[in-house]
Amino acid sequence: MPVHRHYLGLALLLMIGTGAIIAASALVFAQDRSHMDHTQHVHDGEAVVPILPGQEAFGTIQEIVRILEADPATDWSKVDVSALREHLIDMDEVTMRARASERVLTNGVEITVTGEGRTLGAIKRMVPAHAHELAALGWGAKTEDLPNGVKLVVTASDPHQIVRIKALGFMGIMVQGAHHQMHHLMMARGEFTH
Repeated sequence: MPVHRHYLGLALLLMIGTGAIIAASALVFAQDRSHMDHTQHVHDGEAVVPILPGQEAFGTIQEIVRILEADPATDWSKVDVSALREHLIDMDEVTMRARASERVLTNGVEITVTGEGRTLGAIKRMVPAHAHELAALGWGAKTEDLPNGVKLVVTASDPHQIVRIKALGFMGIMVQGAHHQMHHLMMARGEFTH
């Protein structure tokens, strides 16, 4: 029995020692890798560079700045990246924090969008501005200012469009139109504000 325990103890020490050596080797390898150029990651013989910025608003601003830098006609005395950042904050507030209460109408939907503080300000800037874009789609769109938000009424005469409007709901309606990206570029160029 004592010999058996001796071998178990020896085996345990060997496993612990082996684990420590493997862990130390991994640490040294990781430290060696950290001294490499971070853009020099290789996969199957090809250099791989990360492309995602890690945060959507950061990536949007980065994209717009690159466009401005690539355009020799950019008037840097008018560029206002801070305005774009504020707008992206508004978009986040409306998307993530605004409350939307929908009432189905026979020809569309009535949406009461409410919030407090920064969210309320974002609602009052974004929702009425977007109503103009909805009109360009051929929908009836009007807003009414409320003390704690905005009432948005979106209607159509085409039965297929009425079904679509009801299905989209508040955020589906807010993302309609392909103007957002150009709107961001114009805002950064100092050509447009909400």
